[in-house]
Amino acid sequence: MVYLSMQRVRFSSPDGYEKFKVLFADVGNHLTKIPGFLHLTWWTHPNDPSWHNEVSFWSSFETLKAWHLNPYHKHSKEWAVRSGAIMEDIITNFELKNTRLIRVCPTCGTASDKSYELRQEQAVLKQPCGVCGFNFPVMPDTENSFALFRDEILATG
Repeated sequence: MVYLSMQRVRFSSPDGYEKFKVLFADVGNHLTKIPGFLHLTWWTHPNDPSWHNEVSFWSSFETLKAWHLNPYHKHSKEWAVRSGAIMEDIITNFELKNTRLIRVCPTCGTASDKSYELRQEQAVLKQPCGVCGFNFPVMPDTENSFALFRDEILATG
């Protein structure tokens, strides 16, 4: 089973968000050391820049709880609340039942729809078109995107 945690966070000001980013800048180093972490994406809502959204995937509910109890995470969140940087933090957790990849190759027009294991998402996304070999773009881990991926294959190898 895979667990998804979604947070919608509103900061009290643009300055509060900038301070939070500095404090939380090292999150990737901490997450990749947590057993059971699979994926994190953070983005700013395009129509309301005061709202920020985070989605993270975990191999179990226990590993998600361990992250929320992790001293680094707890300190960051407590600071953001105590300092007034965070105005609202709405957290919703889900149990993931399945994942599908639907693609249409822009070169040959071949459509595909297949199930895959989330724990191997990056490996699946890197697979080229089975007909013409087109390589689909894949979002890499980048310093400025707040996207962080950890496939099970990479985590154990």
